[in-house]
Amino acid sequence: MNEEEKYIGTMLDDRYEILEIIGEGGMAIVFRALDHRLNRYVAVKIMREEMANDEEFRRRFCAESHAVAMLSNPNIVSVYDVSHSDEREYIVMELISGITLKQYMDKKGALDWKEVVHFTKQITRALAHAHERGIIHRDIKPQNIMLLRDGTLKVADFGIAALENEVYENNGQTIGSIHYIAPEQARGNSPDARSDIYSLGVVMYEMLSGRLPYTGNTLAEIAVKHMNVKPEPLRSSFPSIPEELERITLKAMCADLNERYQTANELLEALDEFTRNAVKQELPPETEEEEAQTPKPVISYSDLTKASYSIRRKKASKVSFLSGSFGLLMVAVALFVFLWNFWVRDLFSPAERVELPRFVGSRYDDVVRDADPIYNFIITDVYTNDEAPGMIISQKPDPGRSMSIENDGVTVEISVSRSMTSIEVPDVANHEYREAMTLLEKTGFVVEVEAATSDTVAHNYVISTSPAAGEKIISGSTVYLNVSSGPQVQYVQMPNLIGLSEEAAIAKLTGNNLNYAGSEWIDSPLDRGTVVGQNITIGESVQEHSKVTLQVSLGQD
Repeated sequence: MNEEEKYIGTMLDDRYEILEIIGEGGMAIVFRALDHRLNRYVAVKIMREEMANDEEFRRRFCAESHAVAMLSNPNIVSVYDVSHSDEREYIVMELISGITLKQYMDKKGALDWKEVVHFTKQITRALAHAHERGIIHRDIKPQNIMLLRDGTLKVADFGIAALENEVYENNGQTIGSIHYIAPEQARGNSPDARSDIYSLGVVMYEMLSGRLPYTGNTLAEIAVKHMNVKPEPLRSSFPSIPEELERITLKAMCADLNERYQTANELLEALDEFTRNAVKQELPPETEEEEAQTPKPVISYSDLTKASYSIRRKKASKVSFLSGSFGLLMVAVALFVFLWNFWVRDLFSPAERVELPRFVGSRYDDVVRDADPIYNFIITDVYTNDEAPGMIISQKPDPGRSMSIENDGVTVEISVSRSMTSIEVPDVANHEYREAMTLLEKTGFVVEVEAATSDTVAHNYVISTSPAAGEKIISGSTVYLNVSSGPQVQYVQMPNLIGLSEEAAIAKLTGNNLNYAGSEWIDSPLDRGTVVGQNITIGESVQEHSKVTLQVSLGQD
């Protein structure tokens, strides 16, 4: 009997009867169970045996579970009970009858913006409740949000989802979290409430457009886009999305922490204000009181004799016929005038034509000054020493050709000779690359940019040029700018710090070229000073000198 089946039919702590499997993950198995004490169905998440054998993982599982059990909000999946013993670790949660938001989005594609606002407000309320109690989700994504039949959303697995991801990543699997990760998390920094807001912004973007803002062939490529690339504006593909809602979405997922909404409540206020304005715009205009109160004239035909009624009816018919005939005549005249001016006249009027003069051999400046305004010149510079600078050396169409004058005139392509003067390449090393481009282009060169790593030159500054500074080359030639993309990034594997003392953990970080960023002291049954958690996943490949935050036990007291 495998691990999944052996629990079915058993009773946990003489209370929870395990009935059937409803979900599996790398860290735990989820069962539907009956709580005999309260006579209700619940979901029980039991940690897998191989994970339970990992002492530090068990400690983190317990710490996260106890923290989440403090939350009580209609948009958060409730945790009813947490149990840990030598035999097993498990969490008892609210049993949700529904699907994930991801499943719903896969089925419907891009959602109506009103539905997106309805969903986003619920998720934001859940985050606000958790953040006010110092709990960060760290893995907001549609897979961790449940949708009930009545349209209610419930955010699941606060804290626990991050542990689940760790198991998958250690096994070389990808479960999609990288698509929603905040830039500071991608850099290895400790996440905070604003990190959850960023992830929610990505979920909003996906709900509105039906696609992820950033994709790539590798996890690293996607992470880099989160840090450095601005998402495509939503309204460029979906103009029906309100402009203000697009602004709110892009602000929520702004890569700059300080430009993002600072709290979930701040985001919720923006959504509420948007909703109020949207409702006002959709209300029908009020009917003017005067119009509503003005009585309609009533004509009584009982006062008319049959003869007078007949005469009046004949007059009315004649007037109606004449009015209708006159109206048709006016429409016909207007239609004829329109067709004559915009189409028919051109069929009967020969197009005006002109014989193209010879521009070759003339100075370009003289031609532009003296030529008829009907000519539109498209200019191509040709660098040569065979012709005097500024002379027109070719034209298209050829001279003497009869050309019809279109509405926008006659277009002529001309080539103008430019001197092949040798110019010295200026020294732009250590200049900001955009400043260097401007200088080179003003000197008379075409500029191409190439990125290269450098340990000595700052990011976005010029390392060197090719040809090198001081060399003389013909004006109009291409100069290649080698621009620094910063030092070559070195990666190290995140060590396991769980179970060590705080001092030993700091020493281990230093030995692995990682930076200690402080400790968060939390309640734990472990001895005081023992590390019970770390903000970067064990075994994860991170940049050298990344900041690592520790969670340290306060002790049993």
